[in-house]
Amino acid sequence: MRVAIYARVSSKGGRQDTDNQLRQLRAFAVSQSWTMVQEFVDRQSASTADREQFQLMFQSASVRGFDVLLFWSLDRLSREGTVATLNQLQRLNSYGVGYRSYTEQYLDSTGMFREAVVGILAAVAKQERVRLSERTIAGLQRARAQGRIGGRPRTEHDPRTMAKLATLRLSGVSIRRIATELGLSKTTVARLVREQTTQPH
Repeated sequence: MRVAIYARVSSKGGRQDTDNQLRQLRAFAVSQSWTMVQEFVDRQSASTADREQFQLMFQSASVRGFDVLLFWSLDRLSREGTVATLNQLQRLNSYGVGYRSYTEQYLDSTGMFREAVVGILAAVAKQERVRLSERTIAGLQRARAQGRIGGRPRTEHDPRTMAKLATLRLSGVSIRRIATELGLSKTTVARLVREQTTQPH
């Protein structure tokens, strides 16, 4: 079986290096009688997929440049969150490429528990998507309660804000009430009222 190794550290400086990862990953590959064909090494955060060697690894996987990807641990491969990380593993599967974590022996798509591993990861990812959806809905509800539109604060010079301010003022609503309605300070509302009053018609 042809294996590619992926190693990563967060720092480009001398405080971290990939030597330890690579040494043990190479030794493990040899112990499995795998043929090492490629090595990919990144020295930057895994919070994004925009990593040079990471992208090159997927390019090679897409043309079956190797049969299995070996990495030190899942957080060395990706720290983008459960859903994004699962998508990366599923992407490898879609290319017909397996994966194996050196330090997490259960994370092995080449072994007898492959289906169980994929199922568990999918279940965890689904729960994270549900929680993300719930947080988004709660955030939008909170934003609307604070006088925001689409989760973004109304800026004092937003045309909709200015139009509503003028309507409320013409209706005789107090500056205090207008400030509450628009989610702005009384000082800001008073200034905007003065600006509208002094604008040429």
